[in-house]
Amino acid sequence: ETVSAVPVPAAVIDGGLAAPGLLAWVTVSKFVDHLPLYRLEQIAQRSDVALPRSTQSEWLGRIGVALSPLYARLSEHLLAGTVLHADETPVEQLDPGRGKTKRAYLWAYRSNTLGADPPIIIFDYQPGRGGQYPQAFLKGWKGMLMVDDYVAYKALFGNQVGELACMAHARRKYFELHQANQSPVAAEALQRIGELYALEEQARDVSIEARAELRAQYARPRLEAMYLWLVQTRKTVADGAALARAIDYSLKRWPALARYASRGDWPIANNPIENAIRPIALGKNYPRSTIRQGLLVTAAEA
Repeated sequence: ETVSAVPVPAAVIDGGLAAPGLLAWVTVSKFVDHLPLYRLEQIAQRSDVALPRSTQSEWLGRIGVALSPLYARLSEHLLAGTVLHADETPVEQLDPGRGKTKRAYLWAYRSNTLGADPPIIIFDYQPGRGGQYPQAFLKGWKGMLMVDDYVAYKALFGNQVGELACMAHARRKYFELHQANQSPVAAEALQRIGELYALEEQARDVSIEARAELRAQYARPRLEAMYLWLVQTRKTVADGAALARAIDYSLKRWPALARYASRGDWPIANNPIENAIRPIALGKNYPRSTIRQGLLVTAAEA
């Protein structure tokens, strides 16, 4: 008599008993809902299920390894695009050996929201905030990069990579001034920038070609007028004043700030990537055993 065994389904964790649904629940709860592992342990206890946080931590590390091919493939698709958003955010990593936390960084990269590229966000975990990290991730990449004014990105720009500056960062400086002292100059700057954003809203659902035409006809003249207004206004403002610093920032960044309007598929601001990294603060203090591998889960899910 021949005895045949039913093939064992492929498991995320070799030799593990946890079903995919349970692993998915822990992963989503931790990285999407930002619930700490001790709270998941308490939730399981209410159903008389023992789910130690040490076990969950081990699972998350193994899930990160299992998802590494997906992470690599998503990175390939992301870097096939010619327009990217980039930003970085700190994470406090628990370091049991020292009895304290240490700061690491998630470097975030997002596909273009105005093109035909699929929506992909990749988080690249690195121990520091130096320029070598984006240079390594973007090595060989060619395109336009939307960033803030952080110095780590400066070495990227040249023949292969062009710079797009975030209009929201420039706007924020005038907004803070207006909130603080009702500055009429800041109010006018906000109005001028608001007109540019209104045009972007008008072009939200049109084709790239139609957006390019709208920008050429309406945005570029407004940008040229705003630049001249900033230059003239700066002459009337004392050096060192908060308003002078706001205007100087705009003028220093102006070529990169206005560059978006020369095409229909370049973004005006870096809000898409900032919105993507904002929830990271809710999940701070990642266990050391999961920080390197488990955060790949975050990247793959995004």
